[in-house]
Amino acid sequence: MIRLNHRSSVERVNSRLKDEFNGRMLRVKGHTKVVSHLMFGIIALTVDQLMKFLE
Repeated sequence: MIRLNHRSSVERVNSRLKDEFNGRMLRVKGHTKVVSHLMFGIIALTVDQLMKFLE
């Protein structure tokens, strides 16, 4: 069986969210606050990708 040495797009997005947009170290408690902080990270990641696309 041949194993591919590239990550899927989902793995790359999750990795960037954790490493660059503080998805790994949340300092809030409660489901609602955690989800809203992660969604702000997703929005920032999306804007960052759009800015790279437009360059």
